[in-house]
Amino acid sequence: MSDLTISPTGGASTPRVLAIDLGGSHVKVHLSEGGEKRSAVSGPQMTPDLMVKTVKDLSKDWEFDVIGMGYPGPISDNAPSIEPHNLASGWKGYDFSGAFGKPVRMVNDALMQAIGSYEGGRMLFLGLGTGLGSAMIAENVCMPMELAHLPYKKRQTFEDYVGLRGLEARGKARWRKSVADVTQRLNAALEPDYIVIGGGNVEKLKAMPEHCRQGHNENAFLGGFRVWLDPTLKL
Repeated sequence: MSDLTISPTGGASTPRVLAIDLGGSHVKVHLSEGGEKRSAVSGPQMTPDLMVKTVKDLSKDWEFDVIGMGYPGPISDNAPSIEPHNLASGWKGYDFSGAFGKPVRMVNDALMQAIGSYEGGRMLFLGLGTGLGSAMIAENVCMPMELAHLPYKKRQTFEDYVGLRGLEARGKARWRKSVADVTQRLNAALEPDYIVIGGGNVEKLKAMPEHCRQGHNENAFLGGFRVWLDPTLKL
């Protein structure tokens, strides 16, 4: 599903969705009706209040009804359940619907990209970035996962080998071998129909490991739209 514009099917009742993709370096926004994508720098000084103000500034000339948002961390009761690693503090339990004055549906950022990449069946999503994002969707049931810190080799974790630390410490060739090995171990353990590998570092792979296809960061926006527009999803 690479087309980021979702055509309304419900007439006037179909909500116009603003998708927010929040990361440690940028916050990006896009509308379900199409048009340009906009972004601003985030980083360690980004509080939730500043993020809300930034998004309001980015979208001040846009019209939308609801918001789908990806957050770099676990979600509980539609709000962050822990503070993010690469942003400022104050996120846990923050009321984004109240701050925006619009209904917000929030999911983990890896799950949002997974939703945008989903093509049915049982899909495992792995996001290669600063760490290792993960999510699974099985017959439309969406499950955020925390596979990054499972033990792997030499008392280290999957993330230590296939995240940014592993790439910088071990070089591209060894990192690529680790990505292939980790994906095959997870494939054997979880038995998905297919694996989608996304995230900012997927472009550094020369070839996709067996049973895998390449995802695209742009699918995060599509996931943000689909949390509102796809009634078959079970979040």
